[in-house]
Amino acid sequence: MITRSVSFLLAALWLAAAPAGAQTTAGASAAIPHLQKQGTATQLIVDGKPFLMLAGELRNSSGSSLDYLKPIWPKLVAMHINTVLTAVYWELLEPKEGQFDFTLVDGAIQAARENNLRLVFLWFGSWKNGVSSYPPAWVKTDQNRFPRVQDKNGKGLETLSTLGTASRDADSRAFAALMRHIKQVDIRHTVIMMQVENEVGVLGDSRDRCEAANKAFEGPVPKELLDYVASHKDILHPDLSKAWEAAGSKTSGTWEQIFGKAAYTDEIFMAWNYASYVGHVAAAGKAEYPLPMYVNTWCSMPSPGRGPGTYPSGGPEPRVGNIWKVGAPAIDIRGPDLYSPNQPDWIKWYRANDTDNPLFIPETDSTRGAYHLFYALGQHDAMGYAPFAIDELLYPVNPAANPGTKPADLPLAKSYATAGQLAPVILKYQGKDKMAGVVVSAEEPSQKVTLGDYVLTVSYPRSGRRPAPPPATPGAAAPATPAPAPAPAGPPPVGVIVISAGPGEYFIAGSGQVNVTFAPNTPGDPIAGVLSIEEGSFVNGRWAPGRRLNGDETSQGQFARIGGNGIPNGSIQRVKLYRYR
Repeated sequence: MITRSVSFLLAALWLAAAPAGAQTTAGASAAIPHLQKQGTATQLIVDGKPFLMLAGELRNSSGSSLDYLKPIWPKLVAMHINTVLTAVYWELLEPKEGQFDFTLVDGAIQAARENNLRLVFLWFGSWKNGVSSYPPAWVKTDQNRFPRVQDKNGKGLETLSTLGTASRDADSRAFAALMRHIKQVDIRHTVIMMQVENEVGVLGDSRDRCEAANKAFEGPVPKELLDYVASHKDILHPDLSKAWEAAGSKTSGTWEQIFGKAAYTDEIFMAWNYASYVGHVAAAGKAEYPLPMYVNTWCSMPSPGRGPGTYPSGGPEPRVGNIWKVGAPAIDIRGPDLYSPNQPDWIKWYRANDTDNPLFIPETDSTRGAYHLFYALGQHDAMGYAPFAIDELLYPVNPAANPGTKPADLPLAKSYATAGQLAPVILKYQGKDKMAGVVVSAEEPSQKVTLGDYVLTVSYPRSGRRPAPPPATPGAAAPATPAPAPAPAGPPPVGVIVISAGPGEYFIAGSGQVNVTFAPNTPGDPIAGVLSIEEGSFVNGRWAPGRRLNGDETSQGQFARIGGNGIPNGSIQRVKLYRYR
């Protein structure tokens, strides 16, 4: 039974009739969105072409009201966003068991299509941030049928247990119904990917200690997992390999017999059970409509005093990534949620510890995203980037309160505008070792990258350094007790992407003011000279040159300059080099 929703047939008709805009030119492609390898990168293919997600995730509750979102959609377009991540709530989708309401789903698809945007739906089913806050009331209020996690003190948590078969099956049925509905109404592939649950794992203890969980923990480790561990020693995470070998490299036994008596064993146990549960849900959805599916990770680097339970134990952290890979084969990507100011360090850590996992960053800080974006795209072939609470950025963009502020003026919007122009080139060179990304900051004011036949040094221009104190005003009397002068603020971080487009040829762009110098990296004449620097743009994927910048703007060809000296921030430049002695 379907309530408060248009029928499948009517929904399909009005969605088919909605404006196709820039998404398609000749109807829907037969191929649904899917993942495809290019070199060492994994790309998202939409309507037969690689697609770079310049995305934004709405706040958790924003998708629960179509009226609330009405004024937001066009502002997202003005920010140069091409993909919106928004939640689908189990409690609103299935308020009564077996009765589904797709009103919010249909409304989001229609609004996105009208604004030429793509969607990624976040399935807020059994868990959100480790807690079961979005299951329907008929699930929450029946603890006998849908058991909860219990901690070491015997206290029940507001978290559904992964050992609850009824919970898993109910969640799976609802998700399957959602995917079946999307397949029927979304004939133009507005929805391009699905997130299954949200930041799963046990908080407050290293594992679930309800009766069913204790019994499973004291029982044998599944043969499927042990066979994988024994036959994939070369790709096991070092922590997992160390724990297994320290316990004797056994091929049968209980969890503690196989991995030792430690909190990490609890995390491995929970990872298996979360992966099995979430993988079951994802598989049920894929059986109806096999869109790419991912899980997002509440990341926590190993550190003293920070064990499983202080972060969601069993979630898809890198050191249990192998467990998730074998336990949830229907999950295509384990994406890190990254909010740290030193995001490059976190990305490098995540990539180094989960090497065969494609990079999609489904949550991140929106203010720092303006510069971290270029690092993720250039250095790690990210298929997409999605700052969280993107609609919050728009709250101050109120013509009455701030008449001079527009969505397109936000730093993230400017970076998205630049990355959107570069998208065809980025997609062309992903996975081919032809790109690099850096972030320069007050702590690291200069970065070197080797790309092609040259070493590029990215640094702040002199005008970007800490300013000198202003000179005293002539004739002004000094105050009797001078107040301590505040320390001058350093320049803001700047993200830069460099793309090697051919021998001695580069495209360079970034989020702020930097200089880029060049030095040869191969035998031959020892000095790199600038043959030409063009400022320009990409129009329909083709380079359209503007000014030739071989004069004062580049100090007579000594370096490429992004921003300053008459060059706007966000400038894209095409640099051609030669060598001399």
